[in-house]
Amino acid sequence: MAILFERRTPEGRLYVCEGPLGSIGIVEDATDRAPEPVGHPLSVEVLIELVAVVAALGGEVVGRVER
Repeated sequence: MAILFERRTPEGRLYVCEGPLGSIGIVEDATDRAPEPVGHPLSVEVLIELVAVVAALGGEVVGRVER
């Protein structure tokens, strides 16, 4: 099925495809394009990086994780 275009929605991506009877919208979760689910919780390293990004953007960081 050919993808005509893609739309971003608050729920994720919607692919509008060419179907045999016209166009059809398919949500990303119903395709092979959806990201693989993560099989583990957030790691400490990812959270430390998030704190650094928030601080760099000028956001308030409550508490710090020392490593």
